[in-house]
This record gives sequence, C-alpha cells and structure tokens, in this order.
Amino acid sequence: MNVLILTMLLAAEAPASADAAQFPNYVRVRSDVAVAGQPTRAGLAQLKALGFRTVVDLRRNEEGTAEEKSVVEAEGLRYLSVPVSVASLSSKDAATVAKVLADPAAGPVLLHCASGSRAAAVWALVEAGRGVPLEDAIAQAEKAGLKGEVMIEAVRRAAEEVDAQPPR
Repeated sequence: MNVLILTMLLAAEAPASADAAQFPNYVRVRSDVAVAGQPTRAGLAQLKALGFRTVVDLRRNEEGTAEEKSVVEAEGLRYLSVPVSVASLSSKDAATVAKVLADPAAGPVLLHCASGSRAAAVWALVEAGRGVPLEDAIAQAEKAGLKGEVMIEAVRRAAEEVDAQPPR
C-alpha cells in the first residue's frame, strides 16, 4: 500500500465536536471514534464531509435502521448495524464493534444509538476488552453519555460474560 495513503488512513480523526442539533450527545472518545445519539437526516448527509468513513448503528431494526442505512451508504460510507438493547447487550456486541474499530481503514467511526447511552455502554465494553479496568471504562463511558443504573448494570453483566468464558 502506498505510504501516503496509509498515513492518511492512520491520521484520520473524528471531529472534536459537532453541531448538537444534528448530532445529539456527540462526544469524541478517541481520536478516530465518536459516540452520539441519533443524527438527524441532515447530519447523516454531512458525515462524509466531517471525515467519517464508517457508521455503527446500535439501534434495533424497529428504530429506523433501514432508512439510515440507505442514507449513509448513498453518501459512500460503510454502515454496520449491531442492534442492542439493555437486555441484549453482550460481550459479542462489543467484540463486533471492537473489530471494526481496530480496522484502520474504517475510521473515523461514528458509534451511535438513539440517545448515546448504548453507544457509550458499548464503548465501555470495548475499552474493558482492551484491558482498561471495568470501573475506569464505565467512568469514561459516563462522561461520554452512559446513563442510568440499568444500563451500567448491563455493562457489568456483559463484561462478566468475558470473565466467565473458559480460556482457549
């Protein structure tokens, strides 16, 4: 691969901030990753201009994912649906997202749900999977929009799934 192209891929950054009217609860959690609530249709149309390459939508199908997929893909961006709820949040969901985030060609990535809380919850699990102590990952996620004891307990439950798995 051309060194210039590789450098551009690795240097891609998510914007430090975004218009709150179009990207509710937007927080850059890593140079190439931002979490947010549901972007407006106009916000989705701006993602490419803002430098994003991939959108990971954590909403369930009944929350309007098909429409978003078509808008995002029409902009030439990658769209991935990883539907989660408080009840279904799992370490497998976090592993799916972590795999995308580990791909240098995917970033910058917008990780979002309806409000930003599920996105921040998944971010906590991704960070815990990278070796950040769980309570530190939860504290980081709370700054990024993780809300409510029910969602925090879902993060803890999903993190325990990893700990309960036998070594390979």
